Amino acid sequence: MSAATGEVWDVAVVGAGPAGTAAALAALAERPTARVLLLDRDDFPRDKSCGDGIAPHVLDVLEPLHAADVVEGWKPLEHLELSRGANAVRGRMARPVHVIPREVFDARLVERAVAAGACLVRHRVRKVQVEGDGVVLDGEVRARTVIGADGAQSAVRAALSAPTPGRLALAIRGYAPTQPERSGSQVIRYGLGPSQPSYAWAFDRGDGLSNVGYGELVGDDQALTRQLLLDRLEELLPGTVEQGMRWRAHHLPLSGRGWRREQPDGPVLFAGDAAGLVNPMTGEGIYYAVATGALAGSAAVTATSGSRWGGAGGQYRAAVRALLNRHLHHTWVAARLTTRPAVVDAGITAARRHQRTFDDLVELGLGDGRLTPGLVTSLATALARNQLIRTGGR
Repeated sequence: MSAATGEVWDVAVVGAGPAGTAAALAALAERPTARVLLLDRDDFPRDKSCGDGIAPHVLDVLEPLHAADVVEGWKPLEHLELSRGANAVRGRMARPVHVIPREVFDARLVERAVAAGACLVRHRVRKVQVEGDGVVLDGEVRARTVIGADGAQSAVRAALSAPTPGRLALAIRGYAPTQPERSGSQVIRYGLGPSQPSYAWAFDRGDGLSNVGYGELVGDDQALTRQLLLDRLEELLPGTVEQGMRWRAHHLPLSGRGWRREQPDGPVLFAGDAAGLVNPMTGEGIYYAVATGALAGSAAVTATSGSRWGGAGGQYRAAVRALLNRHLHHTWVAARLTTRPAVVDAGITAARRHQRTFDDLVELGLGDGRLTPGLVTSLATALARNQLIRTGGR
């Protein structure tokens, strides 16, 4: 790591995924002369286990950072299908999404960050020490602020013994030929078994392949093995496993009801999965990663001005809470509700009857949506109607 030693960096970012690159881009947008170091244990391009969905909100964050062009050449998807058993809805989303392999998306973001002035070095960080007026990585790299953007198994968080997120989900992802009936769509099929919430997905990449997978909460009652995940995927999307390839599993640190203890005071910030920021209802994490990475980069470089370096943690925590806390509260409630299959059925029924309900559900699951009064009313009405049908009108 000799290329990174010998000077004091304004910001050192550990992890060059979407959170880390957004942090580097935002820091350099805030102050183009900032000394920004970007560290990652892998070379790029590299694969990453993920659903590969890029919500339009991601591009809203990247646009002012001059990086929204990372989706060029990939066809946007306009339709989403949700189903649980025979109950299904297919609708046009208010804003299209992209499905781009992470080996492409992440590498493009790294290129943008380096072009903006970040120094990229391959290195696996193992030791983090807060000393005096800075942070020392592995005893040889000193930075005024450090951003841990190194994923669910964050080495930065572990090195500092920072509080870890609560609930975890486990998902497995592969790639399979796109079925004609699923072309141009994101397809989500909710599980029928006792383990809820759970769902399988098939997201068309637009190049003949779909990102396919299955995920559910990690519980104490049953070990989630690779084979069990594949079996449940096959139940919901028959023929997928036999045709699939490049299977990889990954943990998802689901967001809680709010976000406070996950970010301590001081010069070390956490973004994306390392901050325990993953939508607890859907498992979507790229928007959270890019949004919080950008906030972390801005806070980190701002805090290096004068003697405020130690205030980065508090400044960043306040920014994230202002952006996401209300949304996180609503998604936490929604995630609890979806443990009940009757609520999932009501959501699908209501979305089939009302486009506004469909749009609100998409926004809640992919972006920064809320449980709006209209959505709650639609869900309650559908829940009552479905119950009446099940009881035969009695």
